[in-house]
Amino acid sequence: MKKVLCLGAGGFICSHMATKLKNDGYYVVGADLKLPDFSKTDCDEFYQGDLRNTEFVNNLFIYHNYYDFVLQMAADMGGALWVFTGEHDADILHNSAMINLNVAKAASNRVGKIFYSSSACVYPEQIQSEPDNKGLKEHEAYPINCDSDYGYEKIFSERVYDAFRRNYGLDIRIARFHNIFGVNGTYKGGREKYPAAICRKVAEAKDSDTITIWGDGLQTRSFLNVNECLKCVDLLMKSNVTEPLNIGSDEMISVNDMAKMVIEISGKDLKIEHDLTKPQGVRGRNSDNTLIKEKLGYAPKQDLKAEMTKLYNWVNSQII
Repeated sequence: MKKVLCLGAGGFICSHMATKLKNDGYYVVGADLKLPDFSKTDCDEFYQGDLRNTEFVNNLFIYHNYYDFVLQMAADMGGALWVFTGEHDADILHNSAMINLNVAKAASNRVGKIFYSSSACVYPEQIQSEPDNKGLKEHEAYPINCDSDYGYEKIFSERVYDAFRRNYGLDIRIARFHNIFGVNGTYKGGREKYPAAICRKVAEAKDSDTITIWGDGLQTRSFLNVNECLKCVDLLMKSNVTEPLNIGSDEMISVNDMAKMVIEISGKDLKIEHDLTKPQGVRGRNSDNTLIKEKLGYAPKQDLKAEMTKLYNWVNSQII
């Protein structure tokens, strides 16, 4: 039986990944500060601890002296309130960088492959200045000019893993995730991403209420459901591609239109107002899927409204 280590297995995407791997017949070892918030873990073993701690990370590779592959998805992350206010930059940079430095070092000569989940936040601010974004190509990450320290840490950690590939033979896979969403993810408390946040706001509202959107709502993003994300990660792990690849939808939608979609899904009569004092990030961010099609012969696909309906129904069930 192949053995895999899932780092960040208490988080949204990695807990889904652990379930998929378990169903696919892997022996799954998980580690995180916490267990999943909204479901039980499907890991065969789960070690609760701090991945910033070098001894804890090293022990994960001692308990099992070899893993067929490692998924490194642990990070200090959140939505706009957490990432773009500037209030958490020091923690984001320190915590996530410490995790990745520990993992890259410990994994050398002890794993078949290692996956690192980077982010679309690595792309330069100036090429995301208009809502009509044609799609961010992987090579456009350089020269670096991220709009947040979260993005700077992600591009730094990409380089850490690539340096360990060149110097120590670490067999790496890197994906730049574009706004992954789905059930069993954070939907309140300040770390939630926009799809879950807007579902919560609509679910909590009563007919004729007004919900608030940050910014003018004209900013655009692409969003990808978690199951398509996992499928792409699986294909990437089975490939020989060591360069970063976008994993995201190339279907762009404005923040206003996403809100209108969720309101329609809810069947409620709600108004929208805008708070221009709150952070809203770049004006336009979209995934260019040319390279993933070329390298993996596949690109993410989905019915966005159908997937958002699943998310809304789940968030609504948590609230009522």
